[in-house]
Amino acid sequence: MHQSTDPYVRVRGAREHNLRGVDVDIPRDALTVFTGVSGSGKSSLAFGTLYAEAQRRYFESVAPYARRLIHQIGAPKVDSVTGLPPAVSLEQRRSSPGSRSSVGTVTMLSNSLRMLYSRAGAYPPGAERLDSDAFSPNTAAGACPSCHGIGRIHRTDERLLVPDADLSIRQGAIAAWPGAWQGKNLRDILEALGHDVDAPWRELPAKEREWILFTEEQPVVTVHPVRDAERIQRPYQGTYMSAHRYVMRTFADSKSATLRARAEKFLTDSPCPACGGRRLRPEALAVTFAGRTIAELAAAALIELDDVLASAPPGGEAARVLVEDLRARIAPVTELGLGYLSLDRTAPSLSAGELQRLRLATQLKSGLFGVVYVLDEPSAGLHPADTEALLAVLDRLKAAGNTVFVVEHHLDVVRHADWLVDVGPLAGEHGGRVLHSGPPAGLADVAESATARHLFASPERERERERPRPVREARGAIRLSGVDRHNLRGVTAEFPLGVFTAVTGVSGSGKSTLVGQALAAEVAGRLAEPGFPVRRLVKVDQKPIGRTPRSNLATYTGLFDVVRRLFTASDEARARGWKAGRFSFNVPGGRCETCQGEGFVSVELLFLPSTYAPCPECGGARYNAETLQVRYEGLTIAEVLSLTVEAAAVFFAEVPAAARSLRALEDIGLGYLRLGQPATELSGGEAQRIKLATELQRLRRDHTLYLLDEPTTGLHPADVLVLLRQLHGLVDAGHSVVVVEHDMDVVAGADWVVDLGPGGGAEGGRVVAAGTPSEVARTPGSRTAGYLARALGV
Repeated sequence: MHQSTDPYVRVRGAREHNLRGVDVDIPRDALTVFTGVSGSGKSSLAFGTLYAEAQRRYFESVAPYARRLIHQIGAPKVDSVTGLPPAVSLEQRRSSPGSRSSVGTVTMLSNSLRMLYSRAGAYPPGAERLDSDAFSPNTAAGACPSCHGIGRIHRTDERLLVPDADLSIRQGAIAAWPGAWQGKNLRDILEALGHDVDAPWRELPAKEREWILFTEEQPVVTVHPVRDAERIQRPYQGTYMSAHRYVMRTFADSKSATLRARAEKFLTDSPCPACGGRRLRPEALAVTFAGRTIAELAAAALIELDDVLASAPPGGEAARVLVEDLRARIAPVTELGLGYLSLDRTAPSLSAGELQRLRLATQLKSGLFGVVYVLDEPSAGLHPADTEALLAVLDRLKAAGNTVFVVEHHLDVVRHADWLVDVGPLAGEHGGRVLHSGPPAGLADVAESATARHLFASPERERERERPRPVREARGAIRLSGVDRHNLRGVTAEFPLGVFTAVTGVSGSGKSTLVGQALAAEVAGRLAEPGFPVRRLVKVDQKPIGRTPRSNLATYTGLFDVVRRLFTASDEARARGWKAGRFSFNVPGGRCETCQGEGFVSVELLFLPSTYAPCPECGGARYNAETLQVRYEGLTIAEVLSLTVEAAAVFFAEVPAAARSLRALEDIGLGYLRLGQPATELSGGEAQRIKLATELQRLRRDHTLYLLDEPTTGLHPADVLVLLRQLHGLVDAGHSVVVVEHDMDVVAGADWVVDLGPGGGAEGGRVVAAGTPSEVARTPGSRTAGYLARALGV
């Protein structure tokens, strides 16, 4: 059949990651959902194969010179893909956007708003009309010169730099100075300059203290150090740097996160006095639209901004066109349940789900047709009430003549699909096969599908729901009162101890603020208090366990230390005098120096995307040949790192320190991961479960409070059951668990529910209901109640 008339995308021989030569046909102009347990290979098919191939083909049409300037992902491992249109990927990017990135820049609404003020704003009499750049805090033309467009300034004072004025400079009075030899050098330079370094700080004249701490001068003086009588100390030329200058330079320029964090302890963060935190020059802030400055509208929730624009008096053709454009861009954002966000909300403060939905809203406005949209769990972080709006948006993309591919676990989205591709049956090497490709109803006949067991309710599952677990009795409580953060206004909430608590509410209602900030801060501040019932606080989030491929499952959990000790204790290693460092691929010695322990090398292909090939020296083993001569129970260190958690649990069954780690990882459903799997290949859900497993292996008996932010995000319903078994096990062992959660099946199984709302942003931030799940399900005015009642079967 001719490709242009073939209505299917046809994949043949896909071998990306764990896919086993997959052949599958997927219809165009339809909503196709890819399902399967975590690690089954569905993302490898949707993103690693289909999107990667679409991008590769597009770049082949770009001029070779321009192609070099664009970041390209490598060609996927697949025999052929036919019938594939251009593709747009909307992934949940885990990397943190820059601090200047905001809701306005992600959606491009900021550009339109700046243009509105430039062309249709009310200027003061006699003022020159400003270019749109003058309304941006990210340009030299617009940024406040005092804070450079940040809106806040960092300052320090004598009290911060010298916390104990009874100490002398020699005793370390200037706490902000660097440690070790560099701090001693500064002390010696001060002494050479004629200052008294042995008198208590408070006894030094005020003018002298001011100069030592804040001078911008950098005098050079000859220093004759007296440190060690037995060693010859030669004179040297020393340059003085004040404590203030050292702190500010370290905070601004140091590439070391540790040094920057230390410098920050000596700084206060406050709104810029010049612009009042509004980030712009005075001439830009003097221009208004509908009586408001651009800073005021940028700080308003998008719903409020839309109301202001709708009621603005007519101001000519330019104003009309720009207002219509802004409102058309705001509409899809509010439709996706994000109307509570403001344009100046920074991108790093958004969840991965919020960021993806903002990009989805931008695509709706673009009006493209004939393309494939590949989405990564667009329901992540969505309350069931907001999921209905998401489904309407996906239908609109399809109705506009596009093909929509969605990797998803949310059963409401799965049921809504025109076509279902179920990958499995299990994870890792036990997955990678397409179990079903067709209409959702056909999956009911696939016995080995984990998705089918949850998608189609069985009599056993219904009976299980009819026998709810008895609600546990609380053993005390932590009470928060008068919480004022973000949209929480004087909130009072109670969190019972010794039970499983779920915090619910629509997106933006204040759940993460209440739990991740207010509750965490309250508990952290009282841990040392005598008689306080909680002895430890553990926050488990979805941030990556490492930023580079050198960080992996084994290094994060501490398992690699155990493995290296085992190899170091072998007869062969002892005979050679090798220490544990010999078996690390991160330091010179045992690693392969050709690839620096990476296991692969980048191959530059000029106009084609760079590709990665196994290192020609070590073949991907990461170690040099000499290190690989040492074996433990018949395996080299590289072969141990390539074991899955499941296989390693058998291999290390007689090593208690390793077996405990591996059992915790297996119990939480991560048996399919390889020990040496790079952190960059792990999803947010996998990272969170690794952190939880690391905690579970520690066998703590002290009463611990576990705080988890949407732990079921990215998890198949089958994996959710495994996770819940562990969390409820923690409560049964005497600990307390608080989860921020949207999955109503999880909430229905909680002992206590705190529901925030009723809406998001300014319309939220209140405790709407608190009680057992059945009590909350009967609360009028709660957006959660109806969905929770359905999950409870009442």
